[in-house]
Amino acid sequence: MTPFEIGLIMTGLLLVLVVLGMRVAFAAALVGTLGLIAIFSMRMGFERGVVTALKMAGTIPHSKSVTYSLSVLPTFILIGFLAFYAGFTRQLFEAAKRWLGWLPGGMAVGTVFATAGFAAVSGASVATAAVFARVAIPEMLQVGYSKRLSAAVVAAGGTLASLIPPSAILVIYAILVEQSVAKLLLAGFLPGIFSAVVYIAIIIGMAMWKGDAPPVRGFTWGQRLASVPGTLPIVAVVAIIFGSLYYGYATPTEAGALGAFVVLVSAFVNGMRGKQLWQALHETAKLTVMIFTLIWGVLVYVRFLGFAGLPDAFEQFIVSLHFSPWLILIVILCAYAVLGMFMDAIGMLILTLPVVYPAVMALNGGEGVSAADSAFGLSGEMCAIWFGILVVKMAELCLITPPIGLNCFVVAGVRDDIPVQEVFRGCTPFFVADILTIGGLVAFPAIVTFLPSIM
Repeated sequence: MTPFEIGLIMTGLLLVLVVLGMRVAFAAALVGTLGLIAIFSMRMGFERGVVTALKMAGTIPHSKSVTYSLSVLPTFILIGFLAFYAGFTRQLFEAAKRWLGWLPGGMAVGTVFATAGFAAVSGASVATAAVFARVAIPEMLQVGYSKRLSAAVVAAGGTLASLIPPSAILVIYAILVEQSVAKLLLAGFLPGIFSAVVYIAIIIGMAMWKGDAPPVRGFTWGQRLASVPGTLPIVAVVAIIFGSLYYGYATPTEAGALGAFVVLVSAFVNGMRGKQLWQALHETAKLTVMIFTLIWGVLVYVRFLGFAGLPDAFEQFIVSLHFSPWLILIVILCAYAVLGMFMDAIGMLILTLPVVYPAVMALNGGEGVSAADSAFGLSGEMCAIWFGILVVKMAELCLITPPIGLNCFVVAGVRDDIPVQEVFRGCTPFFVADILTIGGLVAFPAIVTFLPSIM
């Protein structure tokens, strides 16, 4: 049996384990270790093969987790939980309601703006959906919005956290494909805003057509201006992170640490006490450990894939196809949409990128290709960034599509009176909006590459 055949068998076993419900981190680590044992046993005998494989698998968690790039994750996660426990989310929503409530579907529009604002300090889609399910849905129901629309707006708005910096999933992508974390984070900003604008256009259109999302009027200019100070901590964090990354004043980790300090000071000023601080730190530690465990487990599997030769084989297969590179790219994105129906976003990216990313880069002309000589009109670096945003946007799409649709389940879990089926049905227009957004990003790559190209 060849290493390539072992790779195919073990990949099939991994998919079976994941479908059966085994955690991706443990399934990947187990399959990767067994695969390494099989390959090394074939080369040097069973006993020496087992020892060599176990030594290699044992060194990966430490060697890969001590990289400086990964230190940005805890700081970004901490910012989000501090903002949540300090009560900034309610202040952000109140300001958005007062300033935008007069529009058709104004409360829903305000919710999208508020979720986008919280996404800029949270970086976690599920957390954003959970927070605004408590804050925004009751107020929308109170003014006459349907349960379906109210829940769908929150579920869809939560997905914006995957693109708008600081985004944990973009950091993971940058580390996996060895690209600049700062450039990936900046690249997500304009697509995130573009996605929010498309959502808002869909909401206003539905409100004018159906008339089931009445505007909220009656706020004076004094009341609007009075809501602004409560949003300043979040504005400050956004300015610090975006400004420091754009101008190069700080690394992503330093920017995240400074942002966390600003939110911490603002939280104490806002009335947060020791209990809330402990909860924020506890939740940050839990989520950080979960992400690192996932990275460790999958990297064992990735090392096995390298010895099996699967990434090279897939790259050669993709390049040999006699189809337009654009058509192949669209097929790959559609495959991500299908895969995302059965896996969580981070696990899906970590498992597939070691194989898919080299193939897409080869399709464009290679890592070092110039924009003029490339298939997609982008240099190697810009293609890597562009593809990352497309893949993360596909992961966002999967957060509101059945059967997994994690954001929909989170909203339904917080609101017992809204069945998850209603949330999924309500998300249909936002699914269409996401398809339009992805189409726009594919047709106009400059939306993605503009900011990182001028750093």
